[in-house]
Amino acid sequence: QVRLVESVGGSVEAGGSLKLSCQVSGYTIDTYCVGWFRQAPGKERERLATIDSDDYKEYADPVKGRFTISKDSAKRILYLQMNSLKPEDTAMYYCAAAMKTWCPRSITDFDYWGQGTQVTISS
Repeated sequence: QVRLVESVGGSVEAGGSLKLSCQVSGYTIDTYCVGWFRQAPGKERERLATIDSDDYKEYADPVKGRFTISKDSAKRILYLQMNSLKPEDTAMYYCAAAMKTWCPRSITDFDYWGQGTQVTISS
């Protein structure tokens, strides 16, 4: 059974950093696409960063250069290092997995989701 569990998020001031982690179980993390998403109140869930089975990484424009996705294959943990945080980064953050070796464009094609973790950035 595939399961994803995010670490506790946090609250920091603008300009600060946070690192999220996502423990994956039920399959080998290197096999398929995994990624990070977020959803702010009143907004649609948005894709932030993904990494496929070839370790190819993609980032959304709002986080490019500030966020870094990585994984520890041995521990089956997916990470999201977030730097230079802004108040507009405040949202619920989710990790997700798609049972494909490549990362699908559509969020709806991601098969498994974590429960989400809150990140709050104060100005």
